Parts: sequence; C-alpha cells; structure tokens
Amino acid sequence: MMKKLVFGAMAALAVAMPAGAQDAPERVTVGNLVMENIPEIPGEVRARLRQYQNVRGAGFSDFAPDGGIYITTRFGETNQIHYVSQPMGARRQITFYDERTSGASVRPDGSGQFLFTRDVGGDEFFQGFLYDPEQARSVQFTTDQIRNQGFSWSRDGQMIAWAAAGWGDADYTVYMADPADPTSAQEILQGEGAMSPVDWSPDGSRLLIGRYFSINEARLYVLDIAEGTLTQINPDETNAYGAATFSASGDSIFVVTDEGSEFRRIMEIPVEGGEKRVVAEHDWDVQSMALSPDGSAIAYTTNEGGISEIYIINAATGERLPAPDLPVGLIGGIRFSPDGARIGFTHSSAASPGDAWTYELASGDLVRWTESEVGGLDTSRFSPPELISYESFDGLEVPAFVHRPEGDGPHPVIISIHGGPESQARPGFSSTYQYWVSELGAAVVVPNVRGSAGYGNEYVNLDNVRLREDSVRDIGALLDWIAEQPDLDAERVVVYGGSYGGYMVLASMVHYSDRLAGGINIVGISNFVTFLENTAGYRQDLRRAEYGDERDPEVREFLESISPANHAHRITAPLFIIQGANDPRVPLSEAEQILAAVREAGGDPWYLVAMDEGHGFAKQSNRDFQREAETLFLQDVLGLD
Repeated sequence: MMKKLVFGAMAALAVAMPAGAQDAPERVTVGNLVMENIPEIPGEVRARLRQYQNVRGAGFSDFAPDGGIYITTRFGETNQIHYVSQPMGARRQITFYDERTSGASVRPDGSGQFLFTRDVGGDEFFQGFLYDPEQARSVQFTTDQIRNQGFSWSRDGQMIAWAAAGWGDADYTVYMADPADPTSAQEILQGEGAMSPVDWSPDGSRLLIGRYFSINEARLYVLDIAEGTLTQINPDETNAYGAATFSASGDSIFVVTDEGSEFRRIMEIPVEGGEKRVVAEHDWDVQSMALSPDGSAIAYTTNEGGISEIYIINAATGERLPAPDLPVGLIGGIRFSPDGARIGFTHSSAASPGDAWTYELASGDLVRWTESEVGGLDTSRFSPPELISYESFDGLEVPAFVHRPEGDGPHPVIISIHGGPESQARPGFSSTYQYWVSELGAAVVVPNVRGSAGYGNEYVNLDNVRLREDSVRDIGALLDWIAEQPDLDAERVVVYGGSYGGYMVLASMVHYSDRLAGGINIVGISNFVTFLENTAGYRQDLRRAEYGDERDPEVREFLESISPANHAHRITAPLFIIQGANDPRVPLSEAEQILAAVREAGGDPWYLVAMDEGHGFAKQSNRDFQREAETLFLQDVLGLD
C-alpha cells in the first residue's frame, strides 16, 4: 500500500509539469522536498529561526513499573519515547526511529513492556509494536498496509484489542491478541463503520466498543467476546460520546457525553439499562476523563473558553476532592498510576511548550518531571494572548485570541485559522506565533469561527453542509474588526491555515482577495467533491457527515459551487501552497489542482511538497524549511524588511 501511495504522489506531481504549462516555473527537487518559486533562503533567516525551531516540549505518556515515567519528546528529527527515572532527571531515549512514534502505553501486568505505534512517511497506516525492556527490542504485532487504531489493554495485561481497516475500507475489524505473540491475533468483530475498542470489562469477558459518526453522534456497544454478540448501550438516545470506561463492577460505564445537555458532561449509564446518573457537569465541555484503578475516583479536565481546568471527584458521590493548582494553560494525557496514588498529565501554557507533571492524591504534592528547552528564548516576555470577540454578519459573537507585538503600530496581521472544522484554537505554546510577533512584528489573530468545538452543540453545528460559507463570512467580519483597530494595519493582512483551515484560507482568498495581502494554504481542501472521492475510504463517511454526501446530485452541485478550485480566477492575492505527498486525509491532488487552477487564471503561487510527509510536516528538517520559506513569503507580501 505504501508503494501505491508514493507512486500515486509522484504521478500527481508530474501532472502539472508538462506541455500545457509552458509558463510554469521550474520544479526543483532538493532531497525529499519539491518546490516552485521559493527563493534561496538567506542565512540570516535560517539563523534567527533556528532558535524558535529548536523549542521542544515533553508529553507525559505513562507510569513505568519502577516509579519513573515515560514521555515523548524530540532530540532529533521526530518525537520518540524517553524514560525519566525521577523528577527533573535525565531523559533516556528508548526508541530511535526516523519516523515519529506515539507515546508508550505500559502493559498492566508488571512486566515493564509497553505498546507504541508508528507510521511511515505520514501515511497514517499506524502499526502496533510491543517493546520489551529486558530484551531492549520491539516486536510488530499488527499487519502492514493496514491502519490500526484504538489499542486497549485488558485489565490484567494479558491481551490487547484494536481496530484495523485498509485504505478503501469503510468498516473496521476488531482484533485481539497477546502482542508478545503476533500469531495469536484473532478477529473478534467485523465492525460497521468507524468502530474501535474503548475499554475491557474488569473480568476480561467483554469489550466496550465505540462507533463514531460525527462530532454530534456516536454509539456505544458491549461485545461479549465468547458469544460474539454486540449489544448497544443507551439505544434510545442519539448522543455524542467521548472518553468512556467500565466501572469497577462492570455493570455500568462512566462516559463523557452531551446527553440532555448543550455541553459535554460525565454520566454513569448502566450497561443493561436502568437509571442514569449525572456525575459531573459544568457550563463548559468536559474534555477528558480517567477512572482510578479501583474505580473510586475520577480525574477529568474541562475546556473553559479554551483554558483547561482539572478536577478530581469521588466516582460514587461526585464530591470534589483536592486537585492540583496549575498555571493557566492546557492539560492533556491525564492518567492514573497503577496503584491509584498519582495522576500524570502534560501541561503547557503560552510561555511553556509542554512538560510532564504528576500529582500525589494523598499529600497534594504537585511534581514537575521535565523542563523542556526553549532554544534560549526568554519566555518571560511571552505574554498570553488577549481573548476578544467580534460581531459577525448575522450578529453572532465570534471568539478570537489576539497576540500583539510591542509598539503602537499599525502592525501587519496574520489570521491563523484552525483545522477540523470541529476543532478549536486554544492558547497553548506556539513558537511560530511568538516568532511572527517578536521577529516579524506582526499581530496574530486566531479566531474560532462558527463550527468550532468548545462552545456548545449549537455553535459547532452552525457551519454544517449548506451553511459552510457562513464560517468564511466570519473571516470577512474579522477583517472589518481589524480595520477598526488603530494598532492593526488592514492593508497588510495574511490568512494562514492547515487542513480545513487551508480550505478557509482558499475560500477567504476567493471572497476577500482585494482585502488580503496573501495566503498560506497547508494541506487544504480545494474541492469538496474530489476531496470526498479521494480521501481514504475509512474516512469518507465520517467527512460526509460534516460536509455533505457528494453522491447526492443536489449536494454535489452545492459542494462544487463553493469549492475554491472552481473560483480560482478570484484568487488574485499571492498564494503559498504546502502539502505532504503521502497525506491520506487531504490527498496531494487537492494541492495540485488548486495550483493548476490559480496558474491557469494568471496567478503564480509558491509551492512546496514533502515526499516523506503526510497531513502536515512531522520531521524537523522539513518543518525547518517550511518555516523558512513561510518567512520569506510573509516578508514579501507584507512588505517587511
């Protein structure tokens, strides 16, 4: 499958080069990078960026049996797994791959073995590996050329379950195995759609299975492994479900859900029906949840306007227990230690790129385990962004984070638009934003346009299908807001975004090129119909739920009418297109067709493709060149020295 993907990528790259494009610039190949129109990078740009690019964070993965922890961080090209024996101790690298790895998931049998995954060249065909510290080697237990996900250990650590699908498969198959013996793998469920294991029952006889349809809808089932029977939980409700786990008894589940609420909360739902119980709720979404090994306590985080808060409660009563007091920031990867005495997590903020922490439940001790490098930058000067809101065309208030440089201005502006679209821009650490603010003197505005998550069900549904361009009009309203700010220069505004944010860049340039200095589109959708036809089969139905089904003639006509590639003549501001050749989500063909369409209409975009990347650049050397080229583009279109 990988050979097919790479061959297809190379074939697509060749399409734009020949006869009909005599005026096309020379396509230059440097290593794994293919480019057009990108000038030579000046040494001073590379030197100044290096400090910002050498910022690295550390993410908490899991607890090691000896009391240490596993983290992921980067000391070379990609993130790898490291072991830390004590707080602020030296990091010992465990995995050494050219490709990025996931975090470690420790086998809960005391052996010290752990699971991790990795793909090749960003193709997202993740493979499962079991690392044995006694032998210092890893064994792959999944099948090549298949996407594997949803890995879940049984409580005793004897077995692991996961879901797998091929490139063109709409349905996932669920397997289980002793990962130390790859030949033990057996199919236990031929699923329908995006089905994956979520948790094992305490006795190991049942699996909690989730099926994802969209951000608004999911289903939960219990699979009796011996009988092969699948029973839906809560069958009379249509809800969104997030984190879920069996209770200590196995008779119920704790689950993050929006059932009966505008926001997600924690509920306890009996497996075989009966009275449901609200365990914890807020006026914001519960984001993540972990149940202690004995089932007595729940640790969870909320997303409160983009800021994370952490709570610990008694699982039976909902009573709040003491919780860590952390600086304002983002919290992720929350997990209990095997003895339930500690929780581990990652914390980041506007001034910290991410570090591993633990919290002792009995003593209340908050312990920082890592202090990640920031390239020698003075992060005390990194002030958190200002949260503002502005009124859109229909009166809707749209939230946005604003990073302002020093001085009176007027400053050029970079509007950074998140992907998803059911995602959310949050005020975490961004060395890119800090570089733009401190070195380029640009203000950075990061909107959460309608359709963003984190603001309730009504808000997230405001851009579905035929409402798609209302979110683009939110960018038009943001341009109006910028024009009213005395410290911002409305004549020098660039739009920047990746994935769905890349579509937003292209659509904004279709509608507002006369008000924009340029745009940078990274792995963006240029035509919804060709995107839905060519994205990986295991993703197609999930994306149709958001964008509409292109197989319906009326929907197809509408999607064609709003696709930027069909209006390329209206993109008159300078454009920079960036793409990974192996992207299974937004294929290379999306970049190639918008490049060809804009060029045919008289434009001359900059273009960059990494042949060893997928949905965004993961390798540090590729990321370095991307940032260098972006800097030259921004300097050019914004008139910066």
